[in-house]
Parts: sequence; C-alpha cells; structure tokens
Amino acid sequence: MNPIDPVTRGYAATKDQLISRLNRVEGQVRGVTGMVEQERYCIDVLTQISAIQAALDKVALGLLDDHAHHCVIGATGAEQAEKTQELMAAVGRLVRR
Repeated sequence: MNPIDPVTRGYAATKDQLISRLNRVEGQVRGVTGMVEQERYCIDVLTQISAIQAALDKVALGLLDDHAHHCVIGATGAEQAEKTQELMAAVGRLVRR
C-alpha cells in the first residue's frame, strides 16, 4: 500500500458505526470482568458472555458483507477468485468456533 494513495476499505463508510459497536463490546467485557470480581451468579456471567459473542458476530457479519460487496464484487478476474477464497476462509474460521 502506497501511503500517498491509500486503499479504501469496504467498511470505510460504516467505520464510525463499527467503532461504536466495538466500544460497546469492550464495555460489556469490562462489565463481565466486574461480574467475576463480584462473584456474580455463573448463569448471569454466561448470559453476558453470550451477548458479547452475538455482538461480535454482528460486527463480523457486517465486515463480511462489506468485503463481499466491495472487495470481491469489485475485483476482476484472478483477483476476484483470490478475494472469494479469502472470504470463504474467513467464513470458515467464524463457523468453526
């Protein structure tokens, strides 16, 4: 990447929204830390962890969508095949967990 001509990422248009969501997730994680420190009920902690995972999944799906529309569809020829393989590998990593 040339610093004079930076690459525009597919999520550039939603960057502020992504940062806001990630900041909320960060706050949720701090909340879970506090719950553990306070020795809160296990099920309540697990419920919050589940909410954090769902929030991260939503961020990930948004990034996948942006990648598909911006990077894969916008690519040509062999580059499109490469970007599609990257997309599918990322989907595979998300599904495996």
